[in-house]
Amino acid sequence: MKYRELGNTGMMISEVSFGTWAIGGAWGETNDEDALSALEYAIDQGVNFFDTADVYGDGHSEELLAKATAGKEDEIYIATKFCRQGDIADPQNYSYETVKSYCEDSLRRLNRDTIDLFQIHCPATEILKEGSVFDVLDQLKEEGLIRHYGVSVESVEEGLICLEYPNVASLQVIFNMFRQKPLEELIPKAYQQGVGIITRVPLASGLLTGKFTTQTQFAEDNHRKFNENGEAFNVGETFSGLGFQKGVELSDQLTWIKEGRPSMASAALRWILDAKEISCINPGFRNVTQVKQNLEALDTKSFTEDENLKIKNFYKEKVEDAIMGTY
Repeated sequence: MKYRELGNTGMMISEVSFGTWAIGGAWGETNDEDALSALEYAIDQGVNFFDTADVYGDGHSEELLAKATAGKEDEIYIATKFCRQGDIADPQNYSYETVKSYCEDSLRRLNRDTIDLFQIHCPATEILKEGSVFDVLDQLKEEGLIRHYGVSVESVEEGLICLEYPNVASLQVIFNMFRQKPLEELIPKAYQQGVGIITRVPLASGLLTGKFTTQTQFAEDNHRKFNENGEAFNVGETFSGLGFQKGVELSDQLTWIKEGRPSMASAALRWILDAKEISCINPGFRNVTQVKQNLEALDTKSFTEDENLKIKNFYKEKVEDAIMGTY
């Protein structure tokens, strides 16, 4: 395993880390035994950073992490998120009392005294512009309830707003071969300011694994079914905002990236890791097999200058205009 510093936090985190949305819910059927085995395997392989949220299975993924990291609290960093249990546009949802309550609830489920990274979970843009939530987070940091704080954002605009606040330690952004816009300004600027970048949706909800066909069906409780067009939350969280049919069409045109590499998925993850500004990739998982597949990115060969140009041109010519929503 290789490690990179998360911005200027001093936290050296595994460059392949894992998100726990899938083991909490909204990705179809879950199995706690499989999830705990996968977490144990990842930790044994040197993974020391996991991202979760209070709404993943209504806190269930936080509870799973508590079990998996018991006795290893000083070795394993945990980032969690808050605000989506309430109205994300309501200023009262970001008051000191409310945010502290969210924090204490997460600490209880995680069975920890301090949260390593406490992130605002894709709030309304106006909340970030108004900015008082950052004062609240500064206070929680002074009280020792959190070590650092960051923001999970939906758009480049939101990320740039966050960079105006000096104590924001990290940004979590949607970034993959289908979502390259952050590379133009946001990621370089964050890197220059010493703000960590955590990349989520690195495989575009599975599109960049190459395993889907236009006939693939998803269960009703899977966000790839109920949020394909942004019906439940930001459309970018599902298939990077491309929609399923368009996404499959585009992924079929990218299968060449696996040539000389273990798989299309490992190639797609390697492409992200090739950017020095990235602190870590944050793929999801539900079992040991998926953890192993994601870890293959570590030993996958990097992309050449010509290959990177081909990927950039593909995005500009075929993908960028097809993305739905604000990004």
